[in-house]
Amino acid sequence: MTLSVSDVMELAPVIPVLVVDHVDDAVPIAQALVAGGLPALEVTLRTPAALDVIRAMAQVEGAVVGAGTVLNPAQLDAAMAAGARFIVSPGLTEPLGRAAIDAGIPFLPGTATAADIMRGMDMGLSHFKFFPAATSGGLPALKALAAPLHTARFCPTGGITAQSAPEWLAQPFVKCVGGSWIIPKGPVDIAAIEALAREAAALPR
Repeated sequence: MTLSVSDVMELAPVIPVLVVDHVDDAVPIAQALVAGGLPALEVTLRTPAALDVIRAMAQVEGAVVGAGTVLNPAQLDAAMAAGARFIVSPGLTEPLGRAAIDAGIPFLPGTATAADIMRGMDMGLSHFKFFPAATSGGLPALKALAAPLHTARFCPTGGITAQSAPEWLAQPFVKCVGGSWIIPKGPVDIAAIEALAREAAALPR
Protein backbone atom coordinates (compact mmCIF):
# COMPACT_ATOMS: atom_id res chain seq x y z
CA MET A 1 0.00 0.00 0.00
CA THR A 2 1.31 3.44 -0.93
CA LEU A 3 1.31 5.87 1.97
CA SER A 4 1.56 9.65 2.01
CA VAL A 5 3.68 11.43 4.58
CA SER A 6 0.44 12.42 6.31
CA ASP A 7 -0.58 8.74 6.45
CA VAL A 8 2.74 7.80 8.04
CA MET A 9 2.36 10.53 10.66
CA GLU A 10 -1.17 9.38 11.46
CA LEU A 11 -0.16 5.76 12.16
CA ALA A 12 0.64 6.44 15.83
CA PRO A 13 1.33 9.35 18.18
CA VAL A 14 5.02 8.44 18.32
CA ILE A 15 7.51 7.42 15.65
CA PRO A 16 10.33 5.58 17.43
CA VAL A 17 13.76 6.91 16.44
CA LEU A 18 15.96 3.83 16.32
CA VAL A 19 19.74 3.50 16.48
CA VAL A 20 20.31 -0.23 16.03
CA ASP A 21 23.85 -1.57 16.11
CA HIS A 22 23.21 -5.26 15.47
CA VAL A 23 21.11 -6.78 12.69
CA ASP A 24 20.15 -9.68 14.97
CA ASP A 25 18.19 -7.21 17.12
CA ALA A 26 16.22 -5.77 14.18
CA VAL A 27 13.33 -8.21 13.88
CA PRO A 28 12.66 -8.64 17.63
CA ILE A 29 12.69 -4.85 18.12
CA ALA A 30 10.35 -4.27 15.17
CA GLN A 31 7.99 -7.01 16.32
CA ALA A 32 7.86 -5.55 19.84
CA LEU A 33 7.17 -2.04 18.56
CA VAL A 34 4.43 -3.18 16.18
CA ALA A 35 2.87 -5.35 18.90
CA GLY A 36 2.91 -2.32 21.18
CA GLY A 37 1.04 -0.22 18.63
CA LEU A 38 3.87 1.75 16.98
CA PRO A 39 4.07 0.59 13.34
CA ALA A 40 6.04 3.53 11.87
CA LEU A 41 9.72 2.90 12.61
CA GLU A 42 12.50 5.36 11.82
CA VAL A 43 15.82 3.55 11.51
CA THR A 44 18.56 6.15 11.60
CA LEU A 45 21.51 5.79 9.24
CA ARG A 46 23.93 6.24 12.12
CA THR A 47 25.37 2.75 12.31
CA PRO A 48 27.12 0.50 9.77
CA ALA A 49 24.25 -1.97 10.18
CA ALA A 50 21.45 0.51 9.44
CA LEU A 51 20.62 -0.52 5.88
CA ASP A 52 20.61 -4.21 6.81
CA VAL A 53 18.41 -3.36 9.79
CA ILE A 54 15.95 -1.65 7.45
CA ARG A 55 15.94 -4.73 5.20
CA ALA A 56 15.22 -6.99 8.13
CA MET A 57 12.56 -4.83 9.75
CA ALA A 58 10.81 -4.33 6.41
CA GLN A 59 9.93 -8.03 6.49
CA VAL A 60 8.06 -7.73 9.80
CA GLU A 61 4.30 -7.85 9.30
CA GLY A 62 2.66 -4.53 10.12
CA ALA A 63 5.89 -2.54 10.20
CA VAL A 64 6.19 0.63 8.11
CA VAL A 65 9.93 1.15 8.10
CA GLY A 66 11.58 4.43 7.21
CA ALA A 67 15.13 5.73 7.12
CA GLY A 68 16.26 8.62 9.28
CA THR A 69 19.37 10.78 9.25
CA VAL A 70 19.27 10.77 5.44
CA LEU A 71 21.68 13.49 4.32
CA ASN A 72 21.89 13.30 0.52
CA PRO A 73 20.38 11.70 -2.60
CA ALA A 74 22.81 8.78 -2.50
CA GLN A 75 21.65 7.82 0.98
CA LEU A 76 18.06 8.29 -0.15
CA ASP A 77 18.59 5.81 -2.98
CA ALA A 78 20.32 3.31 -0.69
CA ALA A 79 17.55 3.55 1.91
CA MET A 80 14.83 3.02 -0.69
CA ALA A 81 16.71 0.05 -2.13
CA ALA A 82 16.83 -1.44 1.37
CA GLY A 83 13.05 -1.16 1.67
CA ALA A 84 12.49 2.18 3.39
CA ARG A 85 8.94 3.43 2.85
CA PHE A 86 9.52 6.94 4.16
CA ILE A 87 12.51 9.25 4.56
CA VAL A 88 13.44 11.55 7.45
CA SER A 89 16.29 14.04 7.32
CA PRO A 90 17.81 16.32 9.98
CA GLY A 91 17.61 19.30 7.61
CA LEU A 92 16.34 20.36 4.20
CA THR A 93 18.60 20.89 1.20
CA GLU A 94 17.55 21.50 -2.37
CA PRO A 95 19.26 18.35 -3.76
CA LEU A 96 17.76 16.02 -1.15
CA GLY A 97 14.34 17.66 -1.26
CA ARG A 98 14.13 17.43 -5.05
CA ALA A 99 15.39 13.83 -5.04
CA ALA A 100 12.79 12.75 -2.49
CA ILE A 101 9.98 14.52 -4.34
CA ASP A 102 11.07 13.02 -7.65
CA ALA A 103 11.21 9.56 -6.06
CA GLY A 104 7.64 9.96 -4.80
CA ILE A 105 8.51 8.70 -1.32
CA PRO A 106 7.01 10.26 1.83
CA PHE A 107 9.58 12.77 3.04
CA LEU A 108 9.83 14.43 6.45
CA PRO A 109 12.62 17.01 6.32
CA GLY A 110 14.07 18.59 9.42
CA THR A 111 13.31 22.28 9.95
CA ALA A 112 14.05 24.70 12.77
CA THR A 113 13.34 28.15 11.27
CA ALA A 114 10.71 29.94 9.24
CA ALA A 115 13.12 30.00 6.29
CA ASP A 116 13.51 26.21 6.43
CA ILE A 117 9.75 25.70 6.39
CA MET A 118 9.19 28.28 3.65
CA ARG A 119 11.88 26.59 1.52
CA GLY A 120 10.02 23.32 1.91
CA MET A 121 6.70 24.91 1.08
CA ASP A 122 8.22 26.34 -2.07
CA MET A 123 9.01 22.74 -3.05
CA GLY A 124 5.41 21.71 -2.41
CA LEU A 125 5.99 20.13 1.00
CA SER A 126 3.61 20.64 3.90
CA HIS A 127 4.79 18.20 6.60
CA PHE A 128 8.04 18.74 8.48
CA LYS A 129 10.16 17.46 11.31
CA PHE A 130 10.86 20.19 13.89
CA PHE A 131 14.41 19.38 14.89
CA PRO A 132 16.14 19.53 17.28
CA ALA A 133 12.92 20.36 19.08
CA ALA A 134 14.05 20.86 22.66
CA THR A 135 17.09 23.00 21.82
CA SER A 136 15.43 25.00 19.02
CA GLY A 137 13.19 26.86 21.44
CA GLY A 138 10.87 24.01 22.36
CA LEU A 139 7.12 24.26 22.12
CA PRO A 140 7.00 28.09 22.40
CA ALA A 141 9.19 28.34 19.30
CA LEU A 142 7.09 25.89 17.31
CA LYS A 143 3.89 27.69 18.31
CA ALA A 144 5.41 30.94 17.06
CA LEU A 145 6.41 29.33 13.75
CA ALA A 146 3.13 27.50 13.25
CA ALA A 147 1.02 30.64 13.61
CA PRO A 148 2.11 32.37 10.38
CA LEU A 149 2.91 29.08 8.63
CA HIS A 150 -0.48 27.72 9.56
CA THR A 151 -0.81 25.11 6.83
CA ALA A 152 2.34 23.25 7.94
CA ARG A 153 2.15 20.15 10.09
CA PHE A 154 4.97 18.88 12.29
CA CYS A 155 6.65 15.93 13.94
CA PRO A 156 8.82 17.42 16.70
CA THR A 157 11.90 15.30 17.35
CA GLY A 158 14.95 15.72 19.54
CA GLY A 159 14.72 15.88 23.31
CA ILE A 160 11.08 14.75 23.43
CA THR A 161 10.35 12.51 26.42
CA ALA A 162 7.46 10.37 27.57
CA GLN A 163 6.67 13.16 30.04
CA SER A 164 6.80 16.05 27.55
CA ALA A 165 5.19 14.29 24.58
CA PRO A 166 1.56 14.92 25.65
CA GLU A 167 2.06 18.70 25.67
CA TRP A 168 3.44 18.61 22.12
CA LEU A 169 0.74 16.23 20.90
CA ALA A 170 -2.00 18.50 22.26
CA GLN A 171 -1.18 21.10 19.60
CA PRO A 172 -3.32 20.98 16.45
CA PHE A 173 -0.29 21.46 14.19
CA VAL A 174 1.56 18.47 15.70
CA LYS A 175 0.64 15.17 14.04
CA CYS A 176 3.08 12.98 15.97
CA VAL A 177 6.43 13.17 17.77
CA GLY A 178 9.69 11.36 17.26
CA GLY A 179 10.96 9.53 20.31
CA SER A 180 14.19 7.75 21.14
CA TRP A 181 13.06 6.93 24.68
CA ILE A 182 11.17 3.87 23.38
CA ILE A 183 14.47 1.99 23.08
CA PRO A 184 16.34 2.43 26.38
CA LYS A 185 20.12 2.47 26.20
CA GLY A 186 21.92 -0.71 27.21
CA PRO A 187 21.12 -4.35 26.47
CA VAL A 188 18.03 -4.84 24.32
CA ASP A 189 15.02 -5.68 26.52
CA ILE A 190 12.18 -6.72 24.22
CA ALA A 191 9.55 -6.84 26.97
CA ALA A 192 10.47 -3.33 28.11
CA ILE A 193 10.39 -2.03 24.54
CA GLU A 194 6.90 -3.43 23.97
CA ALA A 195 5.68 -1.96 27.27
CA LEU A 196 7.07 1.49 26.42
CA ALA A 197 5.54 1.23 22.95
CA ARG A 198 2.10 0.50 24.44
CA GLU A 199 2.36 3.53 26.69
CA ALA A 200 3.41 5.72 23.76
CA ALA A 201 0.68 4.39 21.48
CA ALA A 202 -1.92 5.30 24.10
CA LEU A 203 -0.90 8.96 24.25
CA PRO A 204 -3.80 11.26 23.30
CA ARG A 205 -3.53 13.65 20.37
